[in-house]
Amino acid sequence: MSETCMETMKDGPNLVRGPLKMVDENGTETLIDRQWVALCRCGHSNKKPLCDGTHAKVGFKSPGVNFYKP
Repeated sequence: MSETCMETMKDGPNLVRGPLKMVDENGTETLIDRQWVALCRCGHSNKKPLCDGTHAKVGFKSPGVNFYKP
């Protein structure tokens, strides 16, 4: 398996590259072994936790803050 990496897109979703194991609220695990997966950040997607492009329709703007600075 390749390394998993997450990239935050400006005013868009989080792109997860590499294998991803998603666990829902019931504990059901789903392995997504695709090249990339787009995860919703705006909260308006009809396919949450996946992005469906609604961020563009609702005018989502990212906060522009890097929360992961050491």
